Amino acid sequence: MSDPGLFDAAARDALSAQAPLAARVRPRTLDEVVGQDHLVGPHGTLRVLCDRGRLVSMLLWGPAGSGKTTLARLVAEAASNRFVALSATSAGVREAREAIAEATRALGEHAQRTVLFVDEVHRFSTSQRDVLLPAVEDGTVVLVGATTENPYFEVNAPLLSRLSIFRLAALDEAAMLELLERGARAEDVGLDDDARELLVASADGDGRALLGGLEIAAALARARDAGPAASAATRLTRDDVVQARDSRVLHQGRDEHYDQASAFIKSLRGSDPNAALYWLARMLEAGESPRFLARRLVVLASEDIGMADPSALVIATAAASAVELVGLPEAALNLAQATVHLSLSPKSNRVTIALAAAQRDVREGPHTQVPPHLRGSNYAGAASLGHGDGYRYPHDDPSGVVDQQYLPDELVDAAYWRASSHGEEPERDVWRRRAADAPRVD
Repeated sequence: MSDPGLFDAAARDALSAQAPLAARVRPRTLDEVVGQDHLVGPHGTLRVLCDRGRLVSMLLWGPAGSGKTTLARLVAEAASNRFVALSATSAGVREAREAIAEATRALGEHAQRTVLFVDEVHRFSTSQRDVLLPAVEDGTVVLVGATTENPYFEVNAPLLSRLSIFRLAALDEAAMLELLERGARAEDVGLDDDARELLVASADGDGRALLGGLEIAAALARARDAGPAASAATRLTRDDVVQARDSRVLHQGRDEHYDQASAFIKSLRGSDPNAALYWLARMLEAGESPRFLARRLVVLASEDIGMADPSALVIATAAASAVELVGLPEAALNLAQATVHLSLSPKSNRVTIALAAAQRDVREGPHTQVPPHLRGSNYAGAASLGHGDGYRYPHDDPSGVVDQQYLPDELVDAAYWRASSHGEEPERDVWRRRAADAPRVD
C-alpha cells in the first residue's frame, strides 16, 4: 500500500509550484518583512515580544495588503507555536470550539501554545466571542485578530479590552519597490522603469495587489516573447502592465500619474467642473486608486475651500466613505458628485494660511504657557493653584461671546485667521465680530 505521506508531500510540492506569487514570496522570518519597521524593526514591538517569548493576544489593524496575515504567521512561528486560522465571516461557534479543544490538547500533550488567527475579527458575533473569550483570558490560545476597520468603532468592547492593538501602515514606496524586486526575481523577469513605476503607483500601498499585477504582467510578457525570436530573459514593459490591468492604463506612463493628479487638483481649484470631471474619469479609466482620489478631494476641501463653503469637507468625506462602502464602479458616481460640488464651491485658502502662521509661531516663536484662567480646574487642588480663576463662560452671555484673552501673553496680538470675501467666510466672521461688539451683560 502506498504511503499517504508521499501523496501529501507531492501535493504540497505541486501546490508550492503553482501558488500565487504573493504566497511564493511570503516572508519566512521577521527579517524578510518589508515595511512596518515600528513593529518588526530592530526595536519593533512585535520583534521584542517574539524574541522574548512574551506573546500577547493582539489585534493587527491596517489596510489591505499591509501584511497582517503574514505577521500573524511569523508571530506564531517565532516561538514554535501552533498556527490556526479562522475567518469571522465563515467560521461558526462549532469551529471555534474545535479550535479551542485542539489548542487544549496541544498544550497538555506537547506544552505547545496555539496562536489562533481570526481574519475580519470585527465581524465576530456575540456567540463566537463568548466561546473564545475564556480561552483567551486563561491563555489556552493567543488570539491574533486582523481588521481593516477602525477597531475603536467596529470591535465590541469586551473583545477589544482583551487585545493589544498594533497598527500597520500601507506600504510606502521604498517597501513596495523592495517587494516588487523580490517578486520579479521569483518570476525571473526584468522590469523597465516605466513598468516598475506604474505597478507601484497603481497598487496604492497594497503589497498583494502589487504582486498580483506583476504576476499577470509577467505571464503576458512571456507569452509575447514566445517563439523563434524569444529572448533568454523576459523583460516587462509599460504595455505589459497596461494589458495586465484590463487595458485601462492606456495613457499613463512615467510621471503621468502625478501630472494627471496635478491637473485634477488645479481644475478643482480653478472652479472648472468640466475639466475636473475629465481628469477624474481619465484617472479612473487608467486604474487609479479611488482611495487616492478621495483623499485628494478631502484635502482640497480644507486647503482651497475652507470656510468659504464648510459643506465641502462634509461632501468630500462622505465620498471617501462611499468609496470604502460601495467600491468601484458605482463609487465613481460619489467621486463625481464630490468633484462637481468642490469645483462649484467658492474658493478660499485662508484656513491654509492661518494654520501655516500658527505653526510658524509654534515652531519658531517664544515658549508660552497656558493663561491661568484657561487651565483645567476640574481636579483637587486646581483652585488653590489659581487654575480657572477669572474664566468667563461664553454661554452666560446673551451674545455667546465674551471678551477675554485666549492666546498666551507672548502672542496676545497674533491674528492668524483673516476671512476672505468669498462664500460664507465674511458672514461667519461678521457674526463673530458683531457678537464680540455687542453690549456686555454683567
